[in-house]
Amino acid sequence: MKYPHSESLKKNQDFRLIYKEGKSCANRYLVLYVRENGLAKNRLGVSVSKKVGNSVVRHRITRLVRESYRLQEDMFNSGLDMVVIARVNAKGKSFEEIRNALLHLGKLQGVIRKE
Repeated sequence: MKYPHSESLKKNQDFRLIYKEGKSCANRYLVLYVRENGLAKNRLGVSVSKKVGNSVVRHRITRLVRESYRLQEDMFNSGLDMVVIARVNAKGKSFEEIRNALLHLGKLQGVIRKE
């Protein structure tokens, strides 16, 4: 079964709405906010604060989060807006660690499909 690809969240008002109305949970490296969007696809936003590091570090973390989501996308329920916020501890972590952190939060939020 093929699902529509997810889009990026880019607008500040979208992020604010998800922070306000979404459910959040966190682990050591990431915070995940989830809100239903009423669409057939997911939208993913990634936020990495300047506290985490310089632009090179922040972009690396953003790419790791996006790629780990992209590879696991079929595991997630559809119709969700999700915002992933990187914590300072995410700096210098491997792809595996970031991916595992994202999947862990998805399970906590109950947005990962049961096979």
